[in-house]
Amino acid sequence: QEQFVESGGGLVQPGGSLRLSCTPSGFSFTDEIMTWHRQPPGKAREWVATVFPGGATFYTDSVKGRFIGSRDDAKNTLYLQMDNLTPDDTAVYYCQKHGSTTWGQGTQVTVSS
Repeated sequence: QEQFVESGGGLVQPGGSLRLSCTPSGFSFTDEIMTWHRQPPGKAREWVATVFPGGATFYTDSVKGRFIGSRDDAKNTLYLQMDNLTPDDTAVYYCQKHGSTTWGQGTQVTVSS
């Protein structure tokens, strides 16, 4: 059974940084395309980034140049480094395997002064 456990969220001031982690289980992490998504308050969940096997990445326009997705296959962990955060980045962040319909609990990121 696939599971996704996100961590690393918190309260940060505008311009600050956070690094999110995701530890999935129930499948072979190394072989899978992994994605980050977020759900801002009162809005629908949206795709943020894709991290391919081997480390290639693809981002939604609003986070390009500020967020970096990465993976450590040895640790079975997915990361999202978020820099220069703005209040518009406030959301619950989720990771997922591409094509999965399972979601974890997510981790709350709040950007506020």
